Amino acid sequence: MVAELPRELKSDGSVVTAADRAVETAIRAVLGAARPGDAVLGEEHGATGGDAGRRWIIDPIDGTALFVEGDDRWLVLVALEDQGAITAAVAVVPAQARLWWAGLGTGAYEGSVRDGRIADATRIRVADGPSPALGACTLGVVPDWGRAPAAALIERAQERPWALHPPLLVARGDLDLGAQTSGQIWDFAATSLIVTEAGGCYARFDGGDRPGPGASIYARSPELRDEALKMVNAV
Repeated sequence: MVAELPRELKSDGSVVTAADRAVETAIRAVLGAARPGDAVLGEEHGATGGDAGRRWIIDPIDGTALFVEGDDRWLVLVALEDQGAITAAVAVVPAQARLWWAGLGTGAYEGSVRDGRIADATRIRVADGPSPALGACTLGVVPDWGRAPAAALIERAQERPWALHPPLLVARGDLDLGAQTSGQIWDFAATSLIVTEAGGCYARFDGGDRPGPGASIYARSPELRDEALKMVNAV
């Protein structure tokens, strides 16, 4: 069924399908009914709506290439930005019936989806104990292509295959470090809050701590974040 979906290449070379657009349209309909005065920024339909300082940021299918291949690791990402700060976030992995969410100052959580309801909700934290040196840390890199920006990390750290989006694995303590080598604000807004509310750190490769275009680091500790940034920015 997925193989039959209409698809095309966008200007950046990424794949978009009818499902990407339909999912974003459905999310926008829910938000429009509940929060009609809020602005919305989505990967597929751009920026719309109000100017009250609240903006919903949507990536309707993060990992479309995985989706069209029948790989179950694709996500739906939604975040709320209020007065310039990300204050709420949710990441759903529909094919695995799992979700993660966070609120600013209230922690990060994961659960499963059963009969349309959240079950087994559990608060999550990054890995405990002293942070390892970069050479001993576990690393997940996404996407599987375009890995050059993280080449120094891949060479130094202990890269691991991933069954879930690496930032979520950092948030739940299964990885020390995650690197996402490309993306836009909708790729990072939700996961940046989930990781930081789980006790970890988020930073763009240029050192900024707000989600934005480019590549990003997710780390279990400030020390590991700083060491990773130094490595990727070494001349």
